[in-house]
Formats: sequence, C-alpha cells, structure tokens
Amino acid sequence: MSAVSRVFRELMHDNSANAVVVSAFSILAMIGGAGLATDTIQWTLWKRQLQRMSDSAALAGAFAAARGNSANSAAQTELNRYNIITLTGTTTIETPPTVGPYNGNGKAVRVVVNSARALPFSSMFMSVTPNIQAQATAAAVGFGTYCVISLEDTSATGITIQGSSHVSLGCGMSTNSQGTNALSAGGSAQLTASPLAAVGDIPASSVFQTGTVLLPYALPQPDPFTGLTVPAMGSCNQSLSVAPSNGNGNSSTRVQNNGNGVVCYKNIDLKGPVTFDPGVYIVDGANGGALSINSGATVNGAGVTFILTTSSTDMSTIANVTINGNATMNLSAPQSSTCSGAACSFPGILMYQDRRAGLGGSSKINGSSSSVLAGAFYFPGQELQFSGDTGMNTDCLQLVARRVTFTGSSTISNTCSTPDFLQPITGLQIRLVN
Repeated sequence: MSAVSRVFRELMHDNSANAVVVSAFSILAMIGGAGLATDTIQWTLWKRQLQRMSDSAALAGAFAAARGNSANSAAQTELNRYNIITLTGTTTIETPPTVGPYNGNGKAVRVVVNSARALPFSSMFMSVTPNIQAQATAAAVGFGTYCVISLEDTSATGITIQGSSHVSLGCGMSTNSQGTNALSAGGSAQLTASPLAAVGDIPASSVFQTGTVLLPYALPQPDPFTGLTVPAMGSCNQSLSVAPSNGNGNSSTRVQNNGNGVVCYKNIDLKGPVTFDPGVYIVDGANGGALSINSGATVNGAGVTFILTTSSTDMSTIANVTINGNATMNLSAPQSSTCSGAACSFPGILMYQDRRAGLGGSSKINGSSSSVLAGAFYFPGQELQFSGDTGMNTDCLQLVARRVTFTGSSTISNTCSTPDFLQPITGLQIRLVN
C-alpha cells in the first residue's frame, strides 16, 4: 500500500474535525436565518408604511370628491405630506377607479403606490431591486338614515334639543354646522335618535339615551330636496280665513283645488274646522301674509303641499308658518303612487318654504296629542321650531331646515312604514372599501 493511500485512509477514519465542519455549516445557517428574518421584518415595515400612505391618500381624495373639490390633487398632496417612504415608479390616482368593485363610481378614489427597496441581506444575492406595491380605494358610502337635517354650514349650532322635549325618532339627526357645539342638548330633554352626525363637534350630554352613536367631524350632508322649485303662483288676491266653530256644530269648510292644481292665497288664517282637497297651496307673504293654524282649528288634508313664498323682491316677506299647540291637524303629503297633477312635483313634501328666505324669521310647528302629521317640513333658509304633545302621531316625518330646535314638552315618535311616502335620507361617510 502506497504512502498516499494510507494517509487518505487515515483521514477518512479521523473524527477529530467533524465538530469544526458542523459548526461552520451551523454558523452559515444562523447567519442566513438572521438575514432572512431581518429582511422579512424590514419588508413588512415598508409594506405597512406604503399601505398607510395609499390609505391616507385615498381617504383624502374621497373627502375632497365628496366636497366637490379635486380628488386627485388632494390625494397627491396627502402623499407628499405623508412622505414616510420614498416612492418610485408610477403612482396611480384614479377618480373614478377603472378596476375593482368600485369601477366607474364617481364617489370613489383609487390610489396605487410603488417603492423599489433593496433588502439588507437578500440584495447580496439579487440582481434586481424588488418592488413593493400598495393600493387602496376609498369612497363615500351610505351610513345611517336621517329624518332631521340641519343645513346650517357656519359655526352656529344647527340642532338644539331643550326644555323637556322627549324625542324618539327611530332614525338619526345630522347637521352641517362646523361649530364646537354643532348639536346642543340640555335641560331635562331626552333624545332617542341614532346616529347623531355633525361636521363640527357634538358635546356629550346626558340627554342622549343609551345606544346613541355620535359622529362628530362627519361629512356635510347634501340637501335632500335641492331640486324643488316654487311653481308659478298665478293670482294671489284672495285670502283664506276660517272662523271658529264656537261649538255650534258648523260643518268643516272645504277648500277645493281645481282638480289637484295650484291655488295661491295672500294669507291663510285657520281658527275653525277646514278640509283641504289634494293639491298645492301657495301662501304669498308679500303683504304680510302667513300660514296660521290657531287654537281651536281642526285641519284635515290628504295629499297636500303648502308652499310659503313671496311675489315681492324683498325676501324678508317670504311667508312663515305658525301652528298653535291647541290646534288639531290631520295632514299628509302627496304620495308618488297616488298623486296627480301639480302635487306630483312634491311627493312627500308637506310644507316647503322658499329657499331664498333668510334667518330673520322662524316657523313654529306645534301640535296636540290628537294631531297627525305625515310628510317633510322643508325650510332650507330659516329656523324651524318643533313642539308636539305626547301622543302626537308623527310616524312619517322629516324635518329639513337651516336650523332645527325642539322645544317645550314635544314628544315625537317617528317610525315610517310607508316606503313610497317618504324616501329615506341616507347619510354619507368616507370609508376604505378596498
């Protein structure tokens, strides 16, 4: 046996160096594992940072779109402001998105961002820098159903609940007020309504009953009746005055409306029993006229709309309405499925004040326990004060005004079950949807 063969055989049977070899491979594995773990943590961090940027930009864009501003500009500004990781490649901002479940939705904004990042360990073995991508879609989506809307858009309080009012709506309230006290509730009042939304802040209050959801700093809600216009007034030379019955059993005065047409009065003053035919009744306040329903009046009317306006160029003369608490009413607005003639232009609208009216005046709605009111009260330029006794039927009621105030001992229960009578007012909320 040659000397070389003997040396080789001895080396093959020598175990003294095995620990060194195993240790060397173990150290390499540990270094590789630590490197990969470091890369994984770093990649996850970058991915989260990139996702935060895309989420924030999409939300900013959707908020801007909901307010009628440039969504793309707002999203890009947010990306620049939130620059926690350097972007590379192409950044995509789409309004509306061209892919995904919100494809073509004008209220949605899609943002896709990229960043090429070299990993600390893996880059030693990679010839190409890997790209990290994140995308987000935000949109204005329906949230909550409202039956009281305040269109006040300054810092003034939009909705006030005071006195001993007990208000149970079965739906929510929303105000566009930007103030720190956008919705104010105090006294011994009780409010059961949810959600309560405001563009500004909503201070906590014991008036809010258990389960009330507060949504401060929310989106402004659009005017649900912005498309309404005052119809042609025609001749408004006549007044409508109904005297008290004085307990003598006088039959109710019937007010006809030319086959569901339009009738204009320069003043309506009701103190006794009266029944209105279906149709549209205009009150021209040019000469100080108003709609007054006084104590002792009993007013009936199905499928009716009262419009308060003026033929004067002086908008301060736009008519108001005052309903006394001792009056009894059974009034309902036109229904889209049963209306005819001019009334079909105002489905669900019981009273509509010309939107040119300013804050110089207010209208007051009171009602007895035997009253029934069904429809929307729309006073976009003025304050609407509402007070009704316990037992008053307001199962299908919407209040939309510049400002809304609940006073006195008003008790309202609002659970409309007639689908075509009043269209639900659905609120808007910006959310990440994808």
